[in-house]
Amino acid sequence: MFDKSEIIVGLEIGTAKTCAVVGEADADGTLQIIGVGTEPTRGAVRKGEIVNADLAEEAIRAALAAAEESADVELRSVYLSVTGSHIEGNNYHGMHPIASVDREIDEEDLKAVERKAHPKLTDGREVLHALRQGYRVDGQGGVENPLGRFASRLEVDAHVVSGQITRLQNSVCAVKGLGLEVEALAFAGRAAACAALSPEQCELGALLIDLGAGTTEYVVYHNRSLRHSRVIAVGGEHVSNDISVGLKLSNARAEKLKLEHGAALPDPAAHGRTVNFTSDVGLDNRTVSISHLHQVMYARLEELLMLIRDDLARAGLLAHLRAGVVLTGGGARVPELERLATQVFQMSVQTARAKVGSGPSSILDEPECSTALGLVKLGAQQHAAQRHSRTGVFDWLAGKLVGA
Repeated sequence: MFDKSEIIVGLEIGTAKTCAVVGEADADGTLQIIGVGTEPTRGAVRKGEIVNADLAEEAIRAALAAAEESADVELRSVYLSVTGSHIEGNNYHGMHPIASVDREIDEEDLKAVERKAHPKLTDGREVLHALRQGYRVDGQGGVENPLGRFASRLEVDAHVVSGQITRLQNSVCAVKGLGLEVEALAFAGRAAACAALSPEQCELGALLIDLGAGTTEYVVYHNRSLRHSRVIAVGGEHVSNDISVGLKLSNARAEKLKLEHGAALPDPAAHGRTVNFTSDVGLDNRTVSISHLHQVMYARLEELLMLIRDDLARAGLLAHLRAGVVLTGGGARVPELERLATQVFQMSVQTARAKVGSGPSSILDEPECSTALGLVKLGAQQHAAQRHSRTGVFDWLAGKLVGA
């Protein structure tokens, strides 16, 4: 029977805008996207983190109100994404000896080995996700379910994402100040990947790059598990700032120029083309070269992509990306970015379309909505797990929301 309470809301408080997506999940797990609301943050967020609580609450309230109206439902709680330079992702290993060689591995052994993979966090950090990568039984890898096997040693590998508690609380408090509950937190890169990557891509190996205004998150999946996650505190605003400095324009003019005439690669056809700006108060009339604009954008975006490529090369992951690179976030709209990324990574690159069930193409095709859409999908998985009293969606280490 359909349960009207199965309304799931994903909320991303981004540097440029706040996005709320509403989904409706029925008893068999079918998910439909029924509403969306967005609102500019207007300086409330910097590099993915709230710096002005009052302005942030205004943006959240407006985005949620628009989402309520479009979905025709009352919203009571949200799944909330978090990001920022304090977010860290690392791989951990746990080993548990089996007391007797003639004893089968049981649930207590699984809990014991998973506890041993739990990182000893310091400096006020908290685990957001602890995602199991795989078990090994007496050195044999690739074991999906070791229950019932005879062994002398059980091992597990996990990817753990953590953040500073105080900085996580800033986002939670902004939502709770509006009288809403936060169902769970999720790393923005993890949520975006849940929306943008297919199971096949996660199996083959894929890099998801989420280019936002203030940060760029990226995650690597291989053999259906999360292998690598990072945040770079550089995004679209930094590209605009480079344009402002390089072309001696105001920030507003630089942003307008980027949106209307920008490209990630220099366009030979743009040689000799210019854009004229009429005077603002205190500013002279300006004529700007489109070729110069493209060169400035190219320099920053190539540097960003090369930072990601070099990080993955050090981690030995580039050879595992058989499904290539997937771009999402507002920055994915920059013309020629796919071609630039193809040159940098030397593999196939595509811009994502959300894979979260049914809904209006106007929402599913928006790369800016990927994180909020992924939160809805994660929330639907959590609801399904609770209905069937099974684990796999909740973090087996800390009780936080994670993906399957």
